[in-house]
Amino acid sequence: MLENREVMMRLFPDLFARFPIRPVNHYSDDLLRNLRSLAPQATDEPTVVVLTPGFYNSAYFEHSFLADQMGVELVEGRDLFVRDGFLYMRTTEGPRRVDVIYRRIDDDFIDPLAFNPSSMLGVPGLLSVYRSGNVTISNAMGTGVADDKSVYPYVPDIIKFYLDEAPILNNVPTYMLRRPDDLAYGLDHLDELVTKEVHGAGGYGMLVGPAATKDEIEAYRARIEADPAGFISQPTLSLSTCPTFVDAGIAPRHVDLRPYVLAGESYSLAPGGLTRVALTEGSLVVNSSQGGGTKDTWVLGA
Repeated sequence: MLENREVMMRLFPDLFARFPIRPVNHYSDDLLRNLRSLAPQATDEPTVVVLTPGFYNSAYFEHSFLADQMGVELVEGRDLFVRDGFLYMRTTEGPRRVDVIYRRIDDDFIDPLAFNPSSMLGVPGLLSVYRSGNVTISNAMGTGVADDKSVYPYVPDIIKFYLDEAPILNNVPTYMLRRPDDLAYGLDHLDELVTKEVHGAGGYGMLVGPAATKDEIEAYRARIEADPAGFISQPTLSLSTCPTFVDAGIAPRHVDLRPYVLAGESYSLAPGGLTRVALTEGSLVVNSSQGGGTKDTWVLGA
């Protein structure tokens, strides 16, 4: 979102003079303020760091860009250590205590003493500091369960339970293939549905039935039958399209929108977002890992 806006403002400054486009460049300030508000100890200047797996990670540029925008240190696991129940960062001026970690490392690799013992990316003993309340990790370990696709059908129930409200937007109908009736329907209509791994991400491991060959459908059927609980199916939706500059000129391409909501001392919604675009004609897969692109997203003010 931030990168797209910066590029657009450089290339088309006249558009931003003509239209009341709400700025998004304060996002990093809002993020930093929220992270600081989560510090475990009362301090005027809590130390926040961005924890990255390192420059071999495909999103490393984003990690370094965001750390730079917030004015905080970008660190790897080897830059941090645990001593006397607290977490410290190595600096040229000696150890400095860390209060809040904005983590970009998966759960399994964040602490080799608690999770994957072969991990070279995390910090030995970090989980013990977290358990003692002496460091905040955002997002906390385990929050990835919310991204499990088998949780999606229960979102209306979650809203009702926690807020005692009915959802404003309806869910996409979802077939849980661990259920016998849903499994039978899903297998009978594989050529019509989009079927996904419940733990899948990045557009990998999914079958878009209407665009798949018979061999692809049969191979996927065998995967489902071997582990029905690992899959869900949904109707093939017709995503919105947006004019997009491609090799042949301007043409419609399918898009979706990812908004950004920050939760800390308050809740805030960024007046923009990440519009992802499927650059291949007719494709419904917008993920960057599958050749998708992104667009600057405008929210107009009064």
